[in-house]
Amino acid sequence: MLVCRQSKNLFFDVMNRNIKRCLGSISEDSGHAQFVYNRNPRNLEKLRIAYKPAGYHLEKPGREFWHKLQVTTSKRHVTASVLHHTGMVPILATTAEWAIRKQLFSTLDKMAFITIGKVLAQRCLECGISDMISTYEVLPNSKLEALLENLSKGGIRLEEDHRYKSPHPWDQERPEKPWEHY
Repeated sequence: MLVCRQSKNLFFDVMNRNIKRCLGSISEDSGHAQFVYNRNPRNLEKLRIAYKPAGYHLEKPGREFWHKLQVTTSKRHVTASVLHHTGMVPILATTAEWAIRKQLFSTLDKMAFITIGKVLAQRCLECGISDMISTYEVLPNSKLEALLENLSKGGIRLEEDHRYKSPHPWDQERPEKPWEHY
């Protein structure tokens, strides 16, 4: 019992030292830390200054994106995922998941596409992804249109802003910096 208490106290002492080290020196008048360490891996993408690969100009869909929507329909299930430009799939929603499949009558009807759109939108916002590219051409009153509509209603923009390129001193027009919006 005594060993357990000592290990807990040691853990909290180490945590307090690490927190103090991260906060840096605290100014007396404001009561806030002078430095903030942002460890979000998507931070540069949000600021629009991260590297965005261009690909080759002959490629049909192109590769100039940070996040891209992928919708796959198999014989039994619908899968919607977000593809990062590095090839990773950070977010995935599918009707093969037990919690989603349990609520649906069929895993391929229009209601399944609507549900996948709502779930994917919620997961994207929880992960900090609010913009992505969709390269799908949609027919009116189709299942895919219902999915894209529910993504938009959920707060996801289906287009990405262009990458901010720092202007040269001799440029006449200087674009507004994306991190200075209030």
